[in-house]
Amino acid sequence: CMNSMLPLSYAWGNFSILAVGIWAVVQRDSLDAITMFLTGLLLTVLTDIIHISIFYPSHGYLSDAIRFSLGMAIFSLLLKPVSCYLVYRMYRERGGE
Repeated sequence: CMNSMLPLSYAWGNFSILAVGIWAVVQRDSLDAITMFLTGLLLTVLTDIIHISIFYPSHGYLSDAIRFSLGMAIFSLLLKPVSCYLVYRMYRERGGE
């Protein structure tokens, strides 16, 4: 998010889901918060794939900052299914069906 290669919608989407995740952790008895967090995580997996595939530079030269930014975005995308699984387990613990 620190590099300007990816659009602002990438940063806004991920930071808003982070805020919903903090809300879901703080309110332990709220099933709605954890449902919104799980839905948002699944949605950001799809939007991250779209953002990275559209805005990945096609030319051969990449600066170190762009390469690092893309690496962290791809690493975040690879960790999101694990996060979705853990959030789903929290959803089941809170009484979700």
